[in-house]
Amino acid sequence: MSDSSGVGAGAGGGDARGSSTLGGPGPLDRWFALRLDETRVWDALAPGPALEVVQTRISSAPQSFLAESISLRALTGDVLAEAPEHVRTTAAAIADGAQRDPASRQGAALALWLWASHELLAPFRPELDVRWAHSSIGALAFRLAPLVEPRRWLADGESREEAARLFLLWSGRTPAGEDAATARARWERRDTIARDAALRELVADEEHRRRVQAALAEKRAAEAAARYSHE
Repeated sequence: MSDSSGVGAGAGGGDARGSSTLGGPGPLDRWFALRLDETRVWDALAPGPALEVVQTRISSAPQSFLAESISLRALTGDVLAEAPEHVRTTAAAIADGAQRDPASRQGAALALWLWASHELLAPFRPELDVRWAHSSIGALAFRLAPLVEPRRWLADGESREEAARLFLLWSGRTPAGEDAATARARWERRDTIARDAALRELVADEEHRRRVQAALAEKRAAEAAARYSHE
């Protein structure tokens, strides 16, 4: 797996590096806890593999990856053994957070299958950048799986396309033959959140909360700098 393209974990990783506690009562709380910046991701996308290739690999996932007994932490360690340390650390935290929830566990396992398929089947063309691995695992585990049962990704074409597009987005890639604008428009037609008013409101509230926090942090930093400048 390549690690030479794009912004990688810088755009996808955010404040999630090294975090060890994820979770919450709401369906998207674990996703929000990762604090990933979707705007930066859309701005950093590079051309990726064909959407059909990703969809085919999802539908051909081994049943062993979906088994209730699977250890996500062990699987993560095996699949991402060559990834940078911060990617492995964050992916392990995501694995721990997803392990006890059947949908999130299967979502994470299917993302790990897509990364493992590089070695087990054939590399994606263009190759994916392993520095994005934790972002894509978190997206399937905590953004999509709580809303769309992962086994539907295997059986239903529209759900599988949604999973494939989300995986590519959080791997820093557009589907082959699509520019960022086209990829975004087609993604929004499939995105469960974009098609549900209550979920859209939930995400909008979270984005507003983050903007307020960022403004307060900027104000505190400016005040601290002003104090130091007078000392």
